[in-house]
Amino acid sequence: MRRLSVILTSAFLLALHAQIQPSAPQLSENGKFRLAVPQTENHYAILSRSKDLVEWRPVDIIALSQAENWIRDSVTPSDKAYFQVRVVPNSDPLDTDGDGINDFSELNTSGTGCTALNPATKFPSTSGSRFMLDRATFDALSKTSGVPGAQEIRLVKFLITDIRTNPRLHFVNSNTHPLHYDFARRALNRYTNFDYNTGRFFFDRETYIGGSGRKNIAGSLISHQNYVANDGRKGIYTVEFWPTDPLPFEFIELAYEAIARCSPFIDQLLYHAPSQTQRQLQTLNQEKFDASFVHTIDTNDLFSNTDYQPMHQQEAFGRLRVADSAGSLGARDIVIFRNLPNDLTKIAGIITEVPQTPLSHVNLKAQQNDTPNAYIANASTHPDIAPFIGKNVFYRVSQDGFEIRIATQVEVDQFLENLRPLTPSFPPRDLSKTTIQPLSSVFFSESDSFGGKAANVAELRRIMPANAPDGFAIPFYFYDEFMKHNNFYTEAQAMITAPDFQSNLTIREARLETFRSRIKKESTFPAWMETALTTLQNSFPSDISPRLRSSANAEDSITFNGAGLYDSYTHKANEGHIGKSVRQVWASLWNYRAYEEREFYRIDHLTSAMSVLVHSNQKNEQANGVTVASNIFIPTREGYYINAQIGEDLVTNPDVASSPEEILVSPLFGAETYEIQYIRFSNQLPNDKRVLTKPQILDLVAKMKLLNKHFKSLYNSSDSSFAMEIEFKITSEGKLLIKQARPWVN
Repeated sequence: MRRLSVILTSAFLLALHAQIQPSAPQLSENGKFRLAVPQTENHYAILSRSKDLVEWRPVDIIALSQAENWIRDSVTPSDKAYFQVRVVPNSDPLDTDGDGINDFSELNTSGTGCTALNPATKFPSTSGSRFMLDRATFDALSKTSGVPGAQEIRLVKFLITDIRTNPRLHFVNSNTHPLHYDFARRALNRYTNFDYNTGRFFFDRETYIGGSGRKNIAGSLISHQNYVANDGRKGIYTVEFWPTDPLPFEFIELAYEAIARCSPFIDQLLYHAPSQTQRQLQTLNQEKFDASFVHTIDTNDLFSNTDYQPMHQQEAFGRLRVADSAGSLGARDIVIFRNLPNDLTKIAGIITEVPQTPLSHVNLKAQQNDTPNAYIANASTHPDIAPFIGKNVFYRVSQDGFEIRIATQVEVDQFLENLRPLTPSFPPRDLSKTTIQPLSSVFFSESDSFGGKAANVAELRRIMPANAPDGFAIPFYFYDEFMKHNNFYTEAQAMITAPDFQSNLTIREARLETFRSRIKKESTFPAWMETALTTLQNSFPSDISPRLRSSANAEDSITFNGAGLYDSYTHKANEGHIGKSVRQVWASLWNYRAYEEREFYRIDHLTSAMSVLVHSNQKNEQANGVTVASNIFIPTREGYYINAQIGEDLVTNPDVASSPEEILVSPLFGAETYEIQYIRFSNQLPNDKRVLTKPQILDLVAKMKLLNKHFKSLYNSSDSSFAMEIEFKITSEGKLLIKQARPWVN
């Protein structure tokens, strides 16, 4: 955001009336210049502003009928401004906006100078307005929509016509007219000489992609209520245009100034370029922006400086707690996390004091479990939250804010029981596959034997062998035989049916930890299994460390992704037999978080099983990331949302101070097939560096489009919103490696 100090004495004032002397310009509380003009019966005043004393732009018109009359600039100051006040008799009025109706008549009719500065003719109020004097009008015209960076946010569309002759600004009722074209045709009666589709062709040509033939400007005025500026002021509005619209600077300035004049309630108005097309144009025209009164904000600033971000809008009841980790938490807890937890069990609600991304494991869990989830800055000391810590509460996350209030134990109990399934479920477990298989011999249909993760990676090998890991899958059969060989099923049954285990979370967590330790350190393999695992280990070259990854029958499904429940391990050369790492993966089936998740959904623990996906470990990767084949901000439009971070700082479980690169790639009509819209840049790189190059992004999108179509067919899904989510790496050689694919649970 451009912030420039203002020296009041540098503001030059010219009064074009010998008897009337306005006050010197002064800054009002909202940061804009204002001037007091004495009462002058039967007169009105026009305030104009200039940068150079040559070109003057009228910015406000007021009647002079009060004892004290304030006339205001429409924008916050730049580095230098000159003002001119002209006092005009009502009996000989001007027509400042050139619409054929004099200023005095327009002031009398509407009571606001906006109409005298906007030549737009009156149109039905159900379709929109020529001006917005307050937030209530904005809300009435606005529509909650998604934009890159905010899944739901309030915006009002605007259309400026006749931009080369006498520009006319119209604020569109976005609920009545979702499309700019529909407003132009139905409210303004334009393009009605053509049928609907032909009219839209001409409208698009004259609005979005026209060069010298451009006649209109279409855009959105967006409210960012949770933005916090460096000076502590909260809430801004941004002016934005269709991402691929190469709008010249002079038209950006025209729209910005027109909106500022006709929306006087807005304190901070900024131009935001959401796409690469527009960012590049802004860079090329930066001198013009700097010399103008158009204030700008970059994407990183816009979406990083917020104090509230609704991640999953829902409501819940539970006990409000503060935690630094996910330990000893349960389904009755609504938890304030000071840092993003690396793992998370089933809880009732989530609040984080650090920002999240939609593809972090925390938010994936919230979406899977339909759990309210929000980032709230300083939540543990927030005056609307802190008094309720340790108490039963009701918690709601919405676009406009959060709500926390006291709740009764009855409300908590009833809420949780209503969410739980009525009957237990038994995850499918096919034990007919009795040998370790190379991925080339594992098929998508065999997920009941090898788990969804292993089966999907094997399928990835078939459709894009150069971009998926090669390796092996240890079937559920091995886990089942191991558990029986060590009598662990009997031990587990006794553990989970013990009354104190069921009633006390601390005891439950401790006994699960002991059970995992027994699996890892106090167990043996049947001889045949030891031999099979030795053969597996010997199939990897001595200088390659195998990566062993969990692939359970209670994860990576179309309704349950199980993100972050289980553990994976890299088997190092000095760790001896690979069976050590196999035991660790199997033991993770009994992680506290995994047990709690299954217990809540009444998933049977003893028929849950763990396969192991084994492949070569990648070292020194250039980047890692997560992608979903969906436009998560506007799901009805095709798009690909990407989180990426340098090195091995995982996007899914980031370091405390790490925020990844966030990108939305969409096929918008424009000069290129795909438009890249950056939402946030990685804070682990210099400002001018990016995690992914443009060729890498486009390659990733091409692969996502292919695999999404392929898996949608395999899952036999007719859901138009079906999307696959992948985890990927850019290897040390710069190669794209897709290490996991699963259905996006949203």
